[in-house]
Amino acid sequence: MTEQRNIALLLAGGIGSRLSDKCPKQFIEIDGESVLLHTMRAFQQHPDITDIHVVTLHRWEEYVLGQARQGNITKFRTIVPAGQTAYQSICNGIEGLLRAYRDHAADCIVLVHDAVRPLISYEIISRNIQVCRTQGNAITGLWSNEAYLCTTNGCDSNDYIQRETLMRAQTPHTFPLVELEKILRTAQQQGIEDHQSLFTLCNAIHYHPLHIAQGDILNFKLTEPNDIKIYQALRGLVV
Repeated sequence: MTEQRNIALLLAGGIGSRLSDKCPKQFIEIDGESVLLHTMRAFQQHPDITDIHVVTLHRWEEYVLGQARQGNITKFRTIVPAGQTAYQSICNGIEGLLRAYRDHAADCIVLVHDAVRPLISYEIISRNIQVCRTQGNAITGLWSNEAYLCTTNGCDSNDYIQRETLMRAQTPHTFPLVELEKILRTAQQQGIEDHQSLFTLCNAIHYHPLHIAQGDILNFKLTEPNDIKIYQALRGLVV
């Protein structure tokens, strides 16, 4: 019987110019370790994760390998070349996994996660695996506790959306590898060349239903300079 594999596909191909002009945000070092290594360690420490693959920029490949060695990330397997856009990086990552696990793809599920969400918890990983294994897929989601303005210019608003109908989509986005292949092929057939995320792509091709795995407010994405300050303050309390 083939072993079930729970694979983390970490997206670390962004440039992140809003946060740092020195290096991509996933490689910013805090306490002598990169944000990416902190994220890899969260998946390394979860007993149900079997493999870790990283999608990254060509010029940062040696750095990623060094971080994996430094952190003793024994579940690290390969680096997949990033694309010019986040969508292309997702596609490259899926294609890379299909090549690596072609003989037993039916036994694999993949947790596609932003490398710049380093405070992902044990519980979020567990819920994603459980929901995907029982329901067929999992999108990490978090209820909103604030009202939402509707605006087209960022200066004024004349409407709102009730918060009771909204959840914020986080990552991971978790699917069986064979379903990711179907999603990718459908998008290619429809001529889709770009999308914000795997979650938005599924909605664009009407891949439904998408099942929700409860997220966490700490599972935030490092995007702006203040996010690093918040992360530094929280890291010692929750890690």
